[in-house]
Amino acid sequence: MGRVRKWLGRPWGVAAMVVGLAVAGVGLFWFQPWKLWVDETVRDELPAAAATPDAAGPAAGAATLASGELISHEHRTSGSVKVLQLADGTRALRLENLDTSNGPDLRVWITDAPVKEGTAGWRVFDDGKYVSLGKLKGNKGDQNYALPAGVDLNRYTSVTIWCDRFDVSFGAASLARA
Repeated sequence: MGRVRKWLGRPWGVAAMVVGLAVAGVGLFWFQPWKLWVDETVRDELPAAAATPDAAGPAAGAATLASGELISHEHRTSGSVKVLQLADGTRALRLENLDTSNGPDLRVWITDAPVKEGTAGWRVFDDGKYVSLGKLKGNKGDQNYALPAGVDLNRYTSVTIWCDRFDVSFGAASLARA
């Protein structure tokens, strides 16, 4: 304890401690390591215009336009993706049985990038065109995201769970037209 007091008694010791605490604070804010141990489960129902009275599937007039299965990139990721055309003419992107790691600043993007296996696919999604559908609601469960009317499914052919903070894909799916 005497050495610490002696060290802190010097001007450079106090400055080093202040700088160290600032670096630790910025590091905690930037990396948010506690999110690795905190799961957020979301259970969105099928969009109202698509739900049947028994909730067994899309209602008459609603259709699955495209679908795909998520593959892992930076973090182990699984689940399925569907693009639904709702009875009222709007479209929604639905993540079902999503299971991925939590992380800082996760987004759902629909993109024009090809989905590549392994580390080759980690950073390709911000190289071309993409539309952010918003923040990932949770790292587990079923989730709906409104799809803007101008998104052309012939051009935007993949979906990624994108970490905007570190510019890396947690997982992605190719969309196959139905």
